[in-house]
Amino acid sequence: MTRLREFSNQLAAVMPEIGSERLPSVLVRMLKSLVPFNNAVILHYRHNEKPLIIYNDISPIETERQIDQFVNGAFLIEPFYRAAVDDHAGGLHRLSDLAPSGFEKTEYYRSYFRYTKIKDELGFIVHLSANQFINISMGRQTLSARFSPAQISLLEDITEVIETVCRLHWAAESVVIQLAENKLPGQLDSALKHFGTAYLTLRETQVVQLFLHGHSTKSIAERLSISPETVKLHRKNSYAKLDVSSQAELFHLFIDSLASLSDYSGGDPLVGYL
Repeated sequence: MTRLREFSNQLAAVMPEIGSERLPSVLVRMLKSLVPFNNAVILHYRHNEKPLIIYNDISPIETERQIDQFVNGAFLIEPFYRAAVDDHAGGLHRLSDLAPSGFEKTEYYRSYFRYTKIKDELGFIVHLSANQFINISMGRQTLSARFSPAQISLLEDITEVIETVCRLHWAAESVVIQLAENKLPGQLDSALKHFGTAYLTLRETQVVQLFLHGHSTKSIAERLSISPETVKLHRKNSYAKLDVSSQAELFHLFIDSLASLSDYSGGDPLVGYL
């Protein structure tokens, strides 16, 4: 059977499921038949609302705790989310191409990749409207080979098909209603932008936020046009002011402050938390 015939048969199975609860699993099955991978996650994002986890076949230890942290704020620093929101990126992307240079050393990476052991990840970003998009993540684990250029090219070739299926399916009113019941208290993007501003100088705030996003000391120095030594000094002073001693503690301070936003109306979320 040719690859085109295989794709045609799989797509024929997908089309009747548009609008049904089975669509996510059938869509993942089609993708796996074309390019093998170990696991997949499908997320639906809407502005100022918790991401809805539509499909997840990853089974790490402490799954529930990880998912709770992710949907309640950690998603704000996830590279696919930032690319979609900040750059309005769409189509197929590789995690390593989107992530900052220090991403693998962040607490976010250790928390969400430690159990899944993902070695390589590709993801489709499909914009449904100006303020919502779908992210289909496909991961290969440690013992698997990375996605080859030919496999990436094949997935790029079917991007328009994936986008059309997603737009037809997730534009349905029923999904919008589900999301409406999943609202976050306050504007988390605003909370991220203002994190630390009440306690830190402007430059310290910039350094802390770039560390949260996964940038290395060298990357931060280049972005801010300062020396690596100055970056380290700002980090040291910031940690002292926020009473943390590591990037892991900074990350969890960020997550915990977001979890306390029941009455958030803007500004630094630490003000109501510390």
